[in-house]
Amino acid sequence: MISRGIDIAAKGMMSLIDFQDSTANNIANVNTAGYKKEGLSFRNVYNALVEEPVERNNPKNQDGRLVGEISMGCVTNRLVHQFTQGTLSRTENPLDLGIEGDGFFKLRAPDGTITYTRNGSFCINSQNLLTDMQGNQVLDDQNRPIRINLVELNIKSEKDLNVNEDGTIVATRNENAQALQKIGIFDFANKDDMMAVGTSMYVPKDITTNPELRAQKFSVQQGAIELSNANIINEMINSIKVSRNYETLSSFVKEKSNQLSQAINLGRLNT
Repeated sequence: MISRGIDIAAKGMMSLIDFQDSTANNIANVNTAGYKKEGLSFRNVYNALVEEPVERNNPKNQDGRLVGEISMGCVTNRLVHQFTQGTLSRTENPLDLGIEGDGFFKLRAPDGTITYTRNGSFCINSQNLLTDMQGNQVLDDQNRPIRINLVELNIKSEKDLNVNEDGTIVATRNENAQALQKIGIFDFANKDDMMAVGTSMYVPKDITTNPELRAQKFSVQQGAIELSNANIINEMINSIKVSRNYETLSSFVKEKSNQLSQAINLGRLNT
């Protein structure tokens, strides 16, 4: 029973280490635009049945009645991201876009890799393409790069660009408005299946079982950036709780280890 208790506590300590790592990552990204906080799910290794004897004063009677179950320890099941809405912070930069509601912006890296993000901090590169700050192309609703040539459009600056709530980019010169491409907003039915592949960038683990969908309930807000949905106060509280629980389990393991050592030494003396 002593060794079983040590094993259960050790599994709990390993799970707490994973939880602390996840919490630390959330704390490190509280100021990262479009970041979605991490969370962990846990599962029991197995549950042992607990019985009590029917007749406590009769050792010959081995019959018992079931009184419940007891966990034999838990382990980390999987890492998930919580895609709740982050606060939209006004920047007044015409190429800063925030999504209010469902969906992601779709990015294509120079090597063709596709990722999805809620970080709408964009710019126009030297090839007149709309990109994120890492140089990934922002795609429209037809999966095409978005081309914005200010000279050809005969507009003075990016301030003459308006982005409607549906993602349509409109160039305004004098009193004339010209609709350009529509920024693609895509979504996934199973967000628990999403995994992080970089800062604020996510992809489905299996695109065949969790295919890309067109987002329905969203509003694109120009001149705003979605902040991280990780709350520094909550994450610090979680970190303190994890540390205290880890110390408790560590003390338990130390105590049980001493008891086990005493039992082994006692057995040696008796032999």
